Amino acid sequence: MNEILNMSINEMPQTEFDCSCGRHHNFSVHAMEIRKGAIEELPKMAAPFKDGKVLVVFDNHTYKVAGKKAVELLKADGFNVKELLFDTGDDILIPDEKTLGRILQEQDLDVKLMVAVGSGVINDSVKFVTSRTGLPYIIVATAPSMDGYVADGAPIISHGYKYSPQAHLTYGLIGDTDILQTAPQDLIQAGYGDVIGKITAIADWDLAVKANGDYRCDTCVTLVQRALDKCFDKAEGLKTRNADSLGALLEALTLTGVAMALVNISRPASGAEHMLSHFWEMDYIARGLNPNHHGIQVGVATPVIARFFEELADILPEGTKELCPSADEIKALLEKGGAPTSPKEIGIDRELFRQSLLKGYTVRPRYSVMQFAKDNGRLEEIAEKITKEIYG
Repeated sequence: MNEILNMSINEMPQTEFDCSCGRHHNFSVHAMEIRKGAIEELPKMAAPFKDGKVLVVFDNHTYKVAGKKAVELLKADGFNVKELLFDTGDDILIPDEKTLGRILQEQDLDVKLMVAVGSGVINDSVKFVTSRTGLPYIIVATAPSMDGYVADGAPIISHGYKYSPQAHLTYGLIGDTDILQTAPQDLIQAGYGDVIGKITAIADWDLAVKANGDYRCDTCVTLVQRALDKCFDKAEGLKTRNADSLGALLEALTLTGVAMALVNISRPASGAEHMLSHFWEMDYIARGLNPNHHGIQVGVATPVIARFFEELADILPEGTKELCPSADEIKALLEKGGAPTSPKEIGIDRELFRQSLLKGYTVRPRYSVMQFAKDNGRLEEIAEKITKEIYG
């Protein structure tokens, strides 16, 4: 029971066990390789699908750092490879109907496997399409920028609205630290911000259990907290792309994904801080603007949500406030990893910020500290106070 807590990350694939939470957990990812030179394992990982075509998906940025190498390795091993390049220029790729449709169009009938080379958008887009067409996929991670590599949710944009439909788990993950060291600093900051967000996500989950009767798995909470501690210990090295620090960051993001996969919900990774990020992102897209990286937004939203816990400390259930460090402590952790600390710093304007505090709880049908504030008649008061603190 709970033996997953004693495993290394590369030992976790295809693990199943009866948990102390009362449920049977199954982590059905077949293989994970997170280490220096891991991309060399791609042909071996893809071997069960060698009798068909492999569709390799990348954009013009990820092609240079890993896509070209992935194609070369597969071809050298005798695979029939088809390539799909998203040439985005200076724009960012959006996981919307256009992107998803393009991937579907390029999926020939003899394709047996997709290989996604990238991070958030490419992974989520390929994950969503393959879950609907019944194909397996492997992700070659090019940046430690988000926690969805081994989770079964696939955040996408539909009609301008962001939501996270259930998809399926990847067949395998390759996280080569040599490749991760080439990631742009803003993507490293995004991954670190996403990890920071787990702090308030765990507190939010505890609140939902005590105030709303939600289910929680303490094994998954422990898995995430251990990963956070290791990542925060090495966070200083993220500023210089230290390989050990980047490995710890990807491991923290991946273990959070493992936790989500075990409980089949995103609670271990996502709380009210993600609701604010989604609210800002949807507003930017609606106005035809490129949003900030998701994880950077999550990072700056986390001390904001910590302020909710501080303001509501007098009425929170026993033990919940103690799970959430102060807003100042969270800002110090962000600074340690070289990430932004304030919504104002990344260009979120005052009115958008205020509206997100008032309406962010509507983004997902999920109980959060913002819903708790509303239910107790404190939402508007707290929203105005925090807005004034940040924007004057």
